Amino acid sequence: MKYILLSLSTLFFIACSSSDKQASTRSVDLTSKKIINNHTAYITSQCYTKTVDENGEKHNPCFSCHINSQKPNYLNDEALQEAYDFSNYSHKNRWINLFQDRSSAVANISDEEILAYVRESNYKDVDGNLTLRQKLKNLPKSWDPDKDGVWHGYTPDCYFSFDDEGFDRTPDGSYSRWRAFAYYPFLGTFWPTNGSTDDVLIRLDEQFFLDENSTFDIEVAKINHSIVETLIKQKDIVIASTDEKKFGVDLNQNGILDMSNSIVFNWSEPTYDFLTKQYSGYTMWYVGAAKKAQEQSRLQMGAGLYPVGTEFLHSVRYIDVDDNGSVKMAARMKELRYGKKYEWNSPRQHELFAEEEAYERLIRPDIPRIMEGNMEYGLKSGTGWRYQGFIEDKEGELRPQTYEETAYCMGCHSTIGAITDSTFVFSRKLDQRAKQGGWYHWSQYGLKNVKERQLVDGRYEYELYLRANHAGDEFRDNDEIKAKFFDANGSLIESEIEKVHSDISHLLFPSLKRALTLNKAYKVIVDEQSFIYGRDAHVKPVTNVHKEVKIGTKTEVDVIKY
Repeated sequence: MKYILLSLSTLFFIACSSSDKQASTRSVDLTSKKIINNHTAYITSQCYTKTVDENGEKHNPCFSCHINSQKPNYLNDEALQEAYDFSNYSHKNRWINLFQDRSSAVANISDEEILAYVRESNYKDVDGNLTLRQKLKNLPKSWDPDKDGVWHGYTPDCYFSFDDEGFDRTPDGSYSRWRAFAYYPFLGTFWPTNGSTDDVLIRLDEQFFLDENSTFDIEVAKINHSIVETLIKQKDIVIASTDEKKFGVDLNQNGILDMSNSIVFNWSEPTYDFLTKQYSGYTMWYVGAAKKAQEQSRLQMGAGLYPVGTEFLHSVRYIDVDDNGSVKMAARMKELRYGKKYEWNSPRQHELFAEEEAYERLIRPDIPRIMEGNMEYGLKSGTGWRYQGFIEDKEGELRPQTYEETAYCMGCHSTIGAITDSTFVFSRKLDQRAKQGGWYHWSQYGLKNVKERQLVDGRYEYELYLRANHAGDEFRDNDEIKAKFFDANGSLIESEIEKVHSDISHLLFPSLKRALTLNKAYKVIVDEQSFIYGRDAHVKPVTNVHKEVKIGTKTEVDVIKY
């Protein structure tokens, strides 16, 4: 069980710990696992949103995360659209940075100063060396919780130098195996207009890049990437015309080895023999060395599941603009987030995890979740993933996140209905109709002229969010979107949303003024090192958020099927 019973003294400390103090500049002990502010940091600030405004109008941004999930995610939490599911501890909103007035501090930062800051990389030096990698090789004592002089977590090895198939190349031209992909940014918080630009890269285990003779073969890698995409999306994927005979796998599921233009999703759960520890009855296969490993039951495959060894790299950045005034990713990273699948969990294990979650919430609702791990090794999700991250220090250089800072990421990556095997955006990857089949980095092609995503029932996703929430962010604090997309009566302006259908940047990109303001507001948080009190960039105190929520309070919103 991942929850433990705490001593009475510990419970007393939790109940009495105060977050009323003002967030201010603080010295950070990176190696400590002590919780300073928030024992339920895995509950995001957005969860405290007021869903009914002063005029009685209802706003539902909750459906973004809390939905009737798709198996093998059994965390069906659609009901959380209807009620604030807080405990005696978490009913108090400890994200107090939301309520700070940063007007004076932001005014003291000039446009020129902030632009110069965000355009300076804190990931690479002027010679192209990976700054953080070099620092981890000469590990500072303050970054070494086990005092062995060696960093055991993720060491940056992506050069953000992409070819025309999205593969990252090292300075000598070889493959780092990281591959960039384009995707529809997740609803609300992750839209650039709400404060950050970002990217996500995937890396499969080395065997997915090798043929059956263990020789590196980039064609094998590309097919395996498409097979993983098919499994995660649980639908057919279009590919370039491919000779199946080369791989010995019937990709298009027509019963013969011929030329294929698709990976067909045709899945039945394999049978597992507990005596021989072997799987049989696979209806789909990886190719190359991964296929051999799968045949020998050294590698598992599952619908909606990544293979063991899959890694994700997610850089969260400031907002920059090009010479034409169009939004682009800044060189400076706010955060570098990393996740790796280190063990296999079968669909049945995922189901048991969901049942355990429900059981723990029912019988021990006031016991905060305890996550195994630390700032060096990362924190475990409970479903076979490990997550860790790096964030800016007071000088703007990347440093490891503390245990509490990392806990901030864990709820969304383990216990909500919207995730697919712990992740968000690979299931939102652009398909074959996009440039390079959707395999590219935002620095190669941006969001401009990307058409809006449509759901299976034909509804436009971003339009649905705007109509349900009557705003462009969870806090309803984005006045720019309000003025652009809603009339004086609060109704969506149809002509404006029509533009989004053909170009999502019309919604997702902020003005230059807003971009610079949000950059400055976040820079103030960096100066304070007050991340444990919240990372949302705001100038004025946010008003559409509860400071406390009475236990059992209903949201009063209508459930959105998604």
